[in-house]
Amino acid sequence: MELTPVMEKFIVRWGEMGGTWGINRASAQIVALLYLSEKPITAEEISETLSIARSTVSTDLRELQNWGVVKVVHVLGDRRDHFETLVDPAEFFRVIVRERKRREIDPLVQALREGVVEAGGREAFVRDRMRDMLEFFEILTGVYDRTEDIPTSLLLKMAKQMGQLPLKTALKIAQLGDGLGESLKRLVK
Repeated sequence: MELTPVMEKFIVRWGEMGGTWGINRASAQIVALLYLSEKPITAEEISETLSIARSTVSTDLRELQNWGVVKVVHVLGDRRDHFETLVDPAEFFRVIVRERKRREIDPLVQALREGVVEAGGREAFVRDRMRDMLEFFEILTGVYDRTEDIPTSLLLKMAKQMGQLPLKTALKIAQLGDGLGESLKRLVK
């Protein structure tokens, strides 16, 4: 596969950004290449195009499949596995957030729960700090868990609408607190 300068620039940048998502640079570059590819491509083509060792490509492709970002595709007349990635940027984001939560946030929440119990009354200051942090992460994960059941298209529509609200309106909504939930329940009945 022949890369244009625009493609190269995107692949390099995506690779740099991958590290902040918990994905190594080579894996992120593979995803970027697959995203820009018009058709599924083989591991050999990925290796040659990105100048990455074939063994690294194989390992990274397995990991990306575990994340749910890459899938195997079979091409008629070719026994080799071909690979493609998600094409919807919103789905990409959702998969990455889901995996980061599972790999990083969930274990942290569990450690905080255990820490609160272990600290007990002996270490009241530590227990209280950990409980505050736990409460914060439980709120965030609760919001996240609610969004998991919302189709991506509807979630994007909601986000777009929220982004268009004047700040004063958004603040008033936030100040309603539990009253907002009760009002919305009455509204949808």
